Amino acid sequence: MVIAAHEQTRGESPLSGTERETLAGFIQFFRDTLEWKCSGLDDAQLQAMPITGSTMSLLGLLRHLTEVERQWANNVIAGQDLVPLYFTGAHPDGDFEDLSSTPTAEVFAAWKRQQKESDRILGDIASLDELRVRQRRSGEETVSVRWILVHLVEEYARHVGHADFLRELIDGVTGE
Repeated sequence: MVIAAHEQTRGESPLSGTERETLAGFIQFFRDTLEWKCSGLDDAQLQAMPITGSTMSLLGLLRHLTEVERQWANNVIAGQDLVPLYFTGAHPDGDFEDLSSTPTAEVFAAWKRQQKESDRILGDIASLDELRVRQRRSGEETVSVRWILVHLVEEYARHVGHADFLRELIDGVTGE
């Protein structure tokens, strides 16, 4: 599978929007940027791990960010108990490893579906001040929906930076 060439048509976060609109805008901007970084590449290129000593790949980033959105939106905000798609307790790095376990087209479709589901769940939240409990190995902690949205911005931003390096190493393509 080749992810269709993606025109650089990333939306911008509103410069004077509400807090929710601004945070959602940044999340979407980084989603669009990751899709752009993956566009035009075949399965082998998406699975490539060009950084010596690292298991990071563009396909792994898609898998990882699908898991991140599922965990925060579905499990923490919506209170569901979905099991991970790409990793287990016994194989916690499965989202970055064993990339041939799920076809690229299915990974990409799952990521796009999860975006819609996350947006739906977040759209149903009345206030960013609402609190949710997340489970940690060290116990439970309470976080606001605002904190979760800021964390999603941070998670995407960090990994889009990784995607910049990966794409340049794969085929030399650069861009903001």
